[in-house]
Amino acid sequence: MNIPKRMAGAVIHALQGGVVPRIGLQYIAVGREKEIEALLHDIEVMADGGASFRFISGKYGSGKSFLLQTVRNYAMDRGFAVCDADLSPERRLQGANGQGLATYKELMQNLSTKTKPDGGALSLILDRWINGIRTNVAAESGLELTDPQFHKLVEKQIYQTVDALSSLVHGFDFATLLKIYYQSFVNDDSETKAKVIKWFRGEYQNKTEAKNDLGVSICIRDDDWYEYIKLFALFLKQAGYQGLIVLVDELVNLYKIPQSISREKNYEKILTMYNDTMQGKAQYLGIVMCGTPQCMEDPRRGIYS
Repeated sequence: MNIPKRMAGAVIHALQGGVVPRIGLQYIAVGREKEIEALLHDIEVMADGGASFRFISGKYGSGKSFLLQTVRNYAMDRGFAVCDADLSPERRLQGANGQGLATYKELMQNLSTKTKPDGGALSLILDRWINGIRTNVAAESGLELTDPQFHKLVEKQIYQTVDALSSLVHGFDFATLLKIYYQSFVNDDSETKAKVIKWFRGEYQNKTEAKNDLGVSICIRDDDWYEYIKLFALFLKQAGYQGLIVLVDELVNLYKIPQSISREKNYEKILTMYNDTMQGKAQYLGIVMCGTPQCMEDPRRGIYS
C-alpha cells in the first residue's frame, strides 16, 4: 500500500511526539475492526436521520484517542462534519465560570469537513450552502445570475431552509443569523459575515454586544450551547452534509471535579445528551465520549453514580 509522502511524514512526526495523528490513521489502524464496525453502523443510522451516543472506555494508553481520530477520518470521508474537544479544568460541559461555553468554542473552532480537515470549517460550510442553492436554482430555472428573478428564487429557497429550523429551541434566532449571513454574502459584506461567524462560535460576551453588532438580542451561553449543537446537526444536513459528529475526550476531568454539585451538573448534561439521542429528540447527530474505566465506573464519583 502506497502512502502519500506528506501523509507519511505527518504520521511519523505525530508518533515520534507521542500524539495521535489527525490524518493517515487508516494506514496504521490495527486490531480495532469490531469497534470501528460498531461506530460505522452508528454513522449509517445518523445518515438516515437518527442519532447515536457512545462511550469509549479504556485505560491510559489503550488507544481511546486513536480510535476517536480514526472515527473522525472515516466520518469526514462519508460526508459528515466533525467537531472535537478535549475536556480540561477550563473546559467542561457545564460550569459556573463559562466552562461549558469554552467547550462549545473549542468544538466550533475544530469543526472540520473532508475539504477542510484541520478545523475552522464554519465559514466554508455556510458559503458552500449558499453556493449550492445558487447552483441548483441556476440549473433548474435557466436564469442568469444577474437576473432579479434569480435572486428572488435563491432567497426563497434560503428562507425555506432556515424556516424549517425556526420551530426548534433557539431555532428562530439561529435562522435569523443564517438570513443575516446570506444577505451579507449577497452584498459582499465581509465585516457582517465575520460578525455572524463570531456569533455562531459563541464569542459574543453578552446580549448587548450581539444586539449592537447584529440586531439580535441573544447570544450562546453556558447553559444552552448544546441546543445549538442540535441545530447545527439539522442545518448541516440541509447544507449538503450527512450530519454532525461530536467527539469529546478526557472525560476524566469531570471525574476530578472536587465539588459534588458541579460534578453532578456535568453528568446531568451528559444524561440530557444521551436521552436526546436515544429518544429521537436529536437528528443527524452522533456523540462519542472517551474516559478511563475509573471515571466511568466509580459508583461514588464516576458517571455510573
